[in-house]
This record gives sequence, C-alpha cells and structure tokens, in this order.
Amino acid sequence: MLLYMSNGSAETKSTPLHSVSVAGAVVREDGRLLAIRRADNGTWELPGGVLELTEAPEAGVAREVLEETGIHVEVDELTGVYKNTTRGIVALVFRCKPSGGSERTSDESTAVDWLTPAEVEERMAEVYAIRLLDALDDKRPHVRSHDGRHLITH
Repeated sequence: MLLYMSNGSAETKSTPLHSVSVAGAVVREDGRLLAIRRADNGTWELPGGVLELTEAPEAGVAREVLEETGIHVEVDELTGVYKNTTRGIVALVFRCKPSGGSERTSDESTAVDWLTPAEVEERMAEVYAIRLLDALDDKRPHVRSHDGRHLITH
C-alpha cells in the first residue's frame, strides 16, 4: 500500500492481512440458541464461516447457517465484532431468527442442537460462548478481542 504524504512523496508500508468470517446467533422463540459441534475439532460453536469476496455479510450468515445446520434464518442485526489477534480473523456475529428447515449435520458439523444459555456456557469455550450470549443483551454491538483462548480486556 502506498501512503502519500502531504509533500507528495510516497512511502511503502506493510498492510496486515485479516480474514473476515460471519456467524449466526440464531435465537428461537423459547430462548434456545443454535449451536454446532464442529467436525474438524469437536468443539461447540456458532454456525458460521468465511465470508465470500463478493458476498454481503447478511447473505453470508444465512448461507453458512443453512449449510452447517439445515436451518433457514432471517438475519436481524449485528450483535458483535470479534477479533482473534493470534490468527487475524475478524468475526461479524448477527442475531437471527429461524424461518424454516430442519436440523441436520453437514461435512462441517457432527451435531446440531438448540442450547439454553447455561448449556452454551457449559459446552463452549468462553471466546465462542460470549458471542452467543452477547446477542441476548441490549448493549449491542459488542466489540471484543481474544487470543484464541481468552478474552482480552482493555
């Protein structure tokens, strides 16, 4: 990237590379939250994945949730932005409502379940549980960073 200074000279500066992912905090009318057990590492997380280059974030969320769970969603609002400072991944999490389909696993998920908030805390690592739980409060959107294992507080 070239940065142009006020005197007209140019200076080269390295640009950090980030990956952008999207995830759905899918909340059912009874307050249960949609979660998957990932096929690659066995952890419980929100359904989601990498945003395609030409895809709008809301379309990416709907696509990823459907691919991984069989559930169609209506995307409501952005509830949080989460950065993994170790891997350079920025995740956009959107609160969603289920609008059809039925639960099924995929190549990326070995289980699909509707969890209570207490079960979310019990089954998920803190950095993923907080993404679902943040979608339940009124202080949106949240902006948080983590190192892949622990939240970083400022």
